[in-house]
Amino acid sequence: MAEGIESYVRRYVEETHGALSDPYLAEGIARIVPVLLRAREEERTIFFFGNGGSASTASHLVCDIGKATIRGDGRRFRCVALNDNVESLTAWANDADYSRVFAEQLRTLASPGDVAVGISGSGNSPNVLRAMETARTLKLATIGLTGMGGGKLKALVDIPVVVPSNNMQHIEDVHLLVCHLLTSYLRDEAPRPAPPR
Repeated sequence: MAEGIESYVRRYVEETHGALSDPYLAEGIARIVPVLLRAREEERTIFFFGNGGSASTASHLVCDIGKATIRGDGRRFRCVALNDNVESLTAWANDADYSRVFAEQLRTLASPGDVAVGISGSGNSPNVLRAMETARTLKLATIGLTGMGGGKLKALVDIPVVVPSNNMQHIEDVHLLVCHLLTSYLRDEAPRPAPPR
């Protein structure tokens, strides 16, 4: 007999909770926040990118961090979701290779000191990996959100956040929570500059 809906829901929630009950989450947020704050202070661009559900999370991060964290003094995070540039993405995929869709945009748009945030549940998405290789060549700070042990992405980034799960839905659930955690912290708790004397 198939598992009942109530017990399935309970198990799903418990498994997701298990993926959150680990020090890696607070440690990851603590390492990411200073990189993003420095990017805002230095007026650098933060590039987000991912495939499928991870593309949606990248777009969500850009929306939330770009809008919900604006300070009273008007300071903003400069954010771009490379997967939202449909024209460039499809042109590179069609004319060159799908693995280059993010890397080539970085070559055009990024400058040393910018930040690249790649999202891949498996950690092995070829276009995310190639973009991170390019980001390192261009001297960008690199952050990776992944799961399933981290895949190849873990070794390619300065700050890997590896969800301890092999279930893609739980991994993507946690990545979205990371999005909201970062947004909330940067809005509510991040240090504010001292007022001018």
